[in-house]
Amino acid sequence: MSFSNLEMKVIRWAGDRGIIKYSTSLAQTHKTQEELDELVGALTSGDEAATKDAYGDILVTLIVGCACANYRLVDCLELAYNQIKDRQGR
Repeated sequence: MSFSNLEMKVIRWAGDRGIIKYSTSLAQTHKTQEELDELVGALTSGDEAATKDAYGDILVTLIVGCACANYRLVDCLELAYNQIKDRQGR
């Protein structure tokens, strides 16, 4: 399944639960921070399943946060890629 299709499924899931209507991008950013903290813990402990779960949860919170702002994460990713694609650094 493509990223765009999964993104739309997450947006529909969040919409069906009223998350997009009643949340904000800032609230979702706080959720993203919680998930980042979980990722650090998973990476520190070497727990591969928890690491994958945390990465997925981070993406969900980013997608929902973008939807709250009427953005699509894939569009934000494209914008960021276009800014970095010609950089020569490592």
